[in-house]
Amino acid sequence: MASLYLHPGLREADAAAGRVRIAGDEARHAITVARVRTGEQLAVGDGAGLIVEGRVTSTADGVLELEVDVVRREERPTPQLWLAQALAKGDRDELAIQAATELGVSGVIPWQAERSVSRWDGQKAAKGRERWRSIVREASKQSIRAFVPEVAEPMAAAQLAVLPGLVLVLQPTALTRLSDVVLDDHERITLVVGPEGGVSPRELDLLGTQVRLGAEVLRTSTAGPAALAVLNARLGRW
Repeated sequence: MASLYLHPGLREADAAAGRVRIAGDEARHAITVARVRTGEQLAVGDGAGLIVEGRVTSTADGVLELEVDVVRREERPTPQLWLAQALAKGDRDELAIQAATELGVSGVIPWQAERSVSRWDGQKAAKGRERWRSIVREASKQSIRAFVPEVAEPMAAAQLAVLPGLVLVLQPTALTRLSDVVLDDHERITLVVGPEGGVSPRELDLLGTQVRLGAEVLRTSTAGPAALAVLNARLGRW
């Protein structure tokens, strides 16, 4: 099963009845682009914890019909892992959130850091956030995730500093390694990744706890995913 199709209207009651119908853009994409045919096995999810697996019984009139084999409901993992990703030039911030989604992040936050070259001003903020939503949605489908990560409103450092749970700033010069941080029983852990020019001294003072990965200095597109991998291992998810 190579991919997941998302259907926000998917209901557990319909799945329990043994048959699911999917219409709209997602069904059209499956039928006309992915060339899904009768008899193939598919996974369909609502993006909020419900996944149904089954056999395609019809693709008539642009509607997918599935005969349900498996229904599973997943709970949101605790602690939730969030990534506050600084806006970056090119597509480096987009690469970061795409990989973070594949690695199980619960949500991503666009961070307008002081040293960010890319700026989300006015209407560009709405377009940028919608672009991020599209990226995490497609990455969730590719990695067959039960939950599509939330894309929060853009934030400044002062807003990140007061987020609930544990906030950790990835900083190459930090004395504490991420692998040594005491995680305790936090319900949420937010990793903060700066732009290419790094996190400013003022922002470091605001954000508090600084941690490093290894001796190497990672790009803004790889630091967050690398840190998520460390936490996944420490939390026993991998």
